[in-house]
Amino acid sequence: MTRLLVFAVFLALVSWWLHRRLVRATGLGRPWSVVVDVTLVVLWVLAVIGVGSGEAFDPGWARPPGWVGWVWLGAMFYLVLGLLLVALVSLLTRLFARLRGTGNDEQVDLSRRRGLRIATAVVVVGAGGAAGYGVSEAARPRIVRVRVPLKRLPAEFDGVLVALVSDLHVGPARGVDFTRRVVDLVNAEQPDLVAIAGDLVDGTVAKVSPDLQPLGDVEAPLGVFGVSGNHEFYADDGGRWLDVWDRLGIRTLRNERATITRGGATLDIAGIHDYSSPAPYEPDLSAALAGRDPSTFVVLLAHEPRQALEASDLGVDLQLSGHTHGGQMWPLGYLVPLQQPSVTGLDRIGNTVLYTTRGVGTWGPPVRVAAPPEITILELVRED
Repeated sequence: MTRLLVFAVFLALVSWWLHRRLVRATGLGRPWSVVVDVTLVVLWVLAVIGVGSGEAFDPGWARPPGWVGWVWLGAMFYLVLGLLLVALVSLLTRLFARLRGTGNDEQVDLSRRRGLRIATAVVVVGAGGAAGYGVSEAARPRIVRVRVPLKRLPAEFDGVLVALVSDLHVGPARGVDFTRRVVDLVNAEQPDLVAIAGDLVDGTVAKVSPDLQPLGDVEAPLGVFGVSGNHEFYADDGGRWLDVWDRLGIRTLRNERATITRGGATLDIAGIHDYSSPAPYEPDLSAALAGRDPSTFVVLLAHEPRQALEASDLGVDLQLSGHTHGGQMWPLGYLVPLQQPSVTGLDRIGNTVLYTTRGVGTWGPPVRVAAPPEITILELVRED
């Protein structure tokens, strides 16, 4: 609840700043100024409901209005960026006019005000268009097929199909129908193995766990394995969430590993908790790999790509991760490398091959711009 209150106050301050830019700076008169201010207040309420859905509020009633609030936050992101640019250009224009000695000219002031109104209108339309496009993009999960050459892969596992699923983030904006859709897409591909890389939920077990029930229908002859992400720990105890996954038939890997057999050959699949997990759930790759035969091929499930740095040192052949969303909303993707060694796709970190999926859901706004959602089908190929 404390996080929700902090967010509500922060969002109120942003809404007040938008009022200044949309109404005061443009000199917008009545009745449109009233319409804008009332709209900002209503959207503030809906956004607070959205952020609280799944944790403070029951998604049964909060998800529909909260979805609108989350979409508004997506539009607000682009609106704030655009209006900051307009404000900067306006400030520079005024300073330049004063240097030329024309800053007090009434005709110049009127012209500047018209220009400001036009620029603001363009930003509003652009922000709404970007959010609308992003909603459409985020609502269309797609299958991405990737061929992964691997030097130490046993010949018996050549051609194995692994479905990598990550970052559903069901709860606040999406529910059981979205999970069912993802499961149907995965099963249609008939993968040999399913790997779940965390961040399935945003919310508490009591309020959101029913939204994961379709995961019990995932089918894969070599098994369904999963690890926690960071969001499992935000609103509830991550261990309780992993217990829910276990009951759905997902083999959760809690700093441990399992052995998979095919055609008489074996490989290890290890899994660790997220990089930022709180005690007593800190990641421990050494524990997960302890006692294994180093000649055996090993696949690691780890939520964040940066966990590949340690994986490379400890002899992991292939790491499967999510977390980044590919940036989710342009231009945030340019900031991801400040924290992660890979943003999306196939990469190599030292001795470890890394695949980072953009994930199938969204965190926060159900909006994706230049980062489409994906369910990844990885074909493991033996490289001689």
